[in-house]
Amino acid sequence: MSASRAAASRARTSALRENATARPSGQWRLLRWVALGLVLLFFLAPIAYLALVSLKPQPEVLSGRLLPSRIAWENWPNAFGTVDVLLFLRNSIVVAGLSAALTMLLSVPAVYAMVRFRTGGSLLRSVVLSSYVAPPIVAVIPLFYLLKWSQLIDTLPGLALVHGLANLPVAVWLLESFVREVPRDIEEASWVDGAGRVGTLAHIVLPIIVPGLVAVTIICIILSYNEFLFALVLTYRPDTQTLPVGVALFQGDRLVQFGQMAAASLTGMIPVYLVALFFQRGLIRGLTGGAIRG
Repeated sequence: MSASRAAASRARTSALRENATARPSGQWRLLRWVALGLVLLFFLAPIAYLALVSLKPQPEVLSGRLLPSRIAWENWPNAFGTVDVLLFLRNSIVVAGLSAALTMLLSVPAVYAMVRFRTGGSLLRSVVLSSYVAPPIVAVIPLFYLLKWSQLIDTLPGLALVHGLANLPVAVWLLESFVREVPRDIEEASWVDGAGRVGTLAHIVLPIIVPGLVAVTIICIILSYNEFLFALVLTYRPDTQTLPVGVALFQGDRLVQFGQMAAASLTGMIPVYLVALFFQRGLIRGLTGGAIRG
C-alpha cells in the first residue's frame, strides 16, 4: 500500500514538474512570436507606407493624411508614362551585374594574394580599405575626366567600371575572413601535386568559400543598384541613366509627384527583393559564416 502511494506521489510530482516547465516554454514561444512580429512591423512599415503613398491623390499626400479617401490607381500608369521606368530599371540591372562581376573578378585574387602571400603587407590592405572612407564626391571630377578621356563617359560600361572599383574595398574587407579560414594544409598539398597557385585558387579555395562569394556578390549588386551620385554625374541620356536618377526626375521645379515617385520606387524594389529571396540561403549562410569567422 505504501509502495503504491509512493508511486502515485512520484507521478504527481513528475506531472507538476512537466507542467511547470511547459508553461514557461509556452510563454517564451509567445514572446518570441510577438518579438518577431514587432521586428517585421518595423521593417515592413516603410514599404507599406510607400505603397499607400503610391495610391494617394496628390493633395492628400501633401496634407499628410495616412489613409487615402480614394484609391488613385492612375499614379501607376502615369508614373510609367511620365518617365521610362522600365528603361531605367534595365540600365540599373545591367550596371549592377557588370559592376559586381568586375568587383569579384578583381577582389578574389587580390584578397588571396594579400592573405596567403602577404602581397603589399599591411600597407596595401590599409590603403584599399581606407579608400572607402573618403566621401565619393571627392572622386567625381577625376572620374569624369578619366571616363571622358577613355570615351566611356555616358555609357553603361563606364558607369559599371566606376561602381565596380568603388565597391572593391567592401568586397576585399568581407572576403578576407573567408579566405583566412581555408586550411593552408589543403593548399600546400595542392601545390605539391603541381596545381600551382592559380589552379589552387580556382579548384580548392573558390569551392570552399562559395557562401562568402554569393553573399559578397549580392551586397555589391545592391550597392551598385542603389548608387545615385556617380550615376547622376557620369550619365546624361535616358539610355544610360539608372533608376535612382529616373526616380529623381519626378521632382519638378514647383511640384513633386509623390504618388508617381512612390510607384516607381516600388517597381525598383522588386528586382532587389527577388535576388535576396532567390539567394536567401546563400546570403544568410555567407553573412553568418563571415561574422562567426571574423
